Amino acid sequence: MKKTYLKNISVILLVASLCFGCNQNNTEKTPVELPPIEVKAEVPEYFQLRPEVEKLFGYSHAVKIGNDIKISGAVSMDADGTPTAAGNFEQQMINCYADLQKILNHYGCTFDDVVVENIFTTNMPKFLEAAAYRNEIYTKQFPAGSWLGVKELAMPEFMIEIELEVFKKE
Repeated sequence: MKKTYLKNISVILLVASLCFGCNQNNTEKTPVELPPIEVKAEVPEYFQLRPEVEKLFGYSHAVKIGNDIKISGAVSMDADGTPTAAGNFEQQMINCYADLQKILNHYGCTFDDVVVENIFTTNMPKFLEAAAYRNEIYTKQFPAGSWLGVKELAMPEFMIEIELEVFKKE
């Protein structure tokens, strides 16, 4: 059976080569030269809003690769990493968006370029009360995203953290 199978395959290959050979034109063709394909390697561009704090905690606040920008969660803190507006949910939310605005400005973007917004909060009822503030941030459309109630954030004073993904139009 194995010999018959191999014999059949040989016959099929022979017939195929004869058929393809019959259709070939005997005139010589000049090979077509194609332009070289340029492969652009995307190099990540890192941005640090608070370099000392970010180095201490081991993260970069934003990374841009091509047209995509990933922005780490913004929390309400000062330049030294000390939490601000402790106990004031609304002010913490405003502070988060102010930091996110600085990062967007660095890349020449606005909140209109945000495609994903994830919000983490230790107090969902307070967030729901303050969520209308987002209407001042997103004036054209809202991004995709999630609102997540969590047990705790990096420091006990933090009540909200907002992370973004951005698509930068060229």
